[in-house]
Formats: sequence, structure tokens, C-alpha cells
Amino acid sequence: MENQEKNNGQLQIELKEEVAQGTYANLAIITHSTSEFVLDFVRILPGMPKAGVQSRIILAPEHAKRLLKALEENIAKYERVCGPIRISEEGMIPPLPNVKGEA
Repeated sequence: MENQEKNNGQLQIELKEEVAQGTYANLAIITHSTSEFVLDFVRILPGMPKAGVQSRIILAPEHAKRLLKALEENIAKYERVCGPIRISEEGMIPPLPNVKGEA
């Protein structure tokens, strides 16, 4: 807490170099229980029989809702500048048969 007082109450966030590179994912699988939301980010490659989870983020329900609002706001800002984001129905991946809506 002493360090936060020195910085006028501002939280310093560290972005490590290996994390700053980012991880590409083209599928997100979201599951939930009564106490948490689990977001698995997956990379699917053409012709590959397996797809690996690249990252898993676990959120409290309140934080999941804050993430939803932040995404909505940022998508709206993006679309005001760059135009609408188009989603092709034929490019959509059908629901995965063995993935349930709850963790």
C-alpha cells in the first residue's frame, strides 16, 4: 500500500516483453459456473486435426460483465472510425458438440 501512496494512488501495471508479443487465437470458448467465467482462447489451423488452447482467463461474474461492457464500448469506437465489422454467417464455426455452457 505504501508504494501506491507514493504514486498518488495510481496502480502501475507491468507488461512483460514475452506477454507484450501477444498470442493469436481465432476461437474463444466460454464456459461458466455460478462463481466464475472461463474464457479459453484457441488457435485453429487449417488441415490440423487438433487445436490448442493458447490462453485461459478465469473471471468473476462481475468482471466478465465489465469485460463485456468494455468490449462493446471499444467495438463502437472502432466502428465509428473504421466502419462496421462484418461477420459472415458461413464463416462461423458451429457449436462444439462436447462443450457445455457451464464449467
